[in-house]
Amino acid sequence: MPVHLFWGDDSAALERAVTKLIDSVVDPTWSSINLSRLDGGDSGQALQALEEARTPPFGSGDRLVLLQRSPFCNACPSELADRFDAALDLIPDTSHLVLCNPAKPDGRLRTTKTLQKRIKAKLANEERFQLPAVWDGAGQRQLVERTASELALDLEPTAVDALIDAIGNDSARLSAELQKLALHASSTGSTTITADAVAALIDGQAANALQVGDALLEGQVGEAICRLDALIDAGEPALRIVATLTGQIRGWLWVSLMEQQGERDVAVIAKAAGIGNPKRIYVMRKQLQGRPPNRCLNLLGRLLEVEASLKRGAQPAAAFRDGLLGAAAGGGAQ
Repeated sequence: MPVHLFWGDDSAALERAVTKLIDSVVDPTWSSINLSRLDGGDSGQALQALEEARTPPFGSGDRLVLLQRSPFCNACPSELADRFDAALDLIPDTSHLVLCNPAKPDGRLRTTKTLQKRIKAKLANEERFQLPAVWDGAGQRQLVERTASELALDLEPTAVDALIDAIGNDSARLSAELQKLALHASSTGSTTITADAVAALIDGQAANALQVGDALLEGQVGEAICRLDALIDAGEPALRIVATLTGQIRGWLWVSLMEQQGERDVAVIAKAAGIGNPKRIYVMRKQLQGRPPNRCLNLLGRLLEVEASLKRGAQPAAAFRDGLLGAAAGGGAQ
């Protein structure tokens, strides 16, 4: 199939898929001639990709042209769209044009419509690589299990939970940490990655961010700020911390609201809250004892203010300090 559309914000999984395709169709002996990596942000390189894809491969194996940031998915100029339409039918079966984009292709574009028609006709291939939201526990579980499967690794169920807590939805770090865990398992003569190994070998910045949330729920704003300062000093992106905290507090809010309405089935609550492991509901219930839903609502409001400050260019430590100390002064973290 000569045309491949790969898109999504899970850059690590997308890159693995690209590597797998290259390994399956390009002869390493001829890769210097038959493999091209181009940047679609440059219209000249986008045109070059179309020209190279029309050229049969030299020697053995197929030709593969990889176009990152494909303009044929978003805001494509009309002249470039014309060249794209004309080129597709001229790509030989032994050439592969791989179009990559971090965002979902714009369905209003003529080029996207052309691609979708070819995909429906089995003349092109589409693969999506989307990260789960930080509050989507089930999606994060699928991410861990899928990545482990792609790397041919076995995980204990409790190890999956530990990885979610430690890494969240950071796909690139997940892949690297899983390979490190696999080496450790093989060195001990085991074929399975355990929760104990995850706890021993992985510095869980996502887990540390969750500890910030625990402190905020307890009203310990000073401790929360100290933990935030440590995360920021360690290089954890501030907006990622906000996203992790937002997901954690949103989960608490769901649990609190559903229990207030009389729902006791942990499976039902977990599904509504986007929590992959229903057993975590028991822990969350204990954390929420005696705390009304407005505690979580106040914290979410403060985090929105922190996020807005960060996007306006505020320094991370100052943004968190101002927002959360304001919460303490106003009773939001009480």
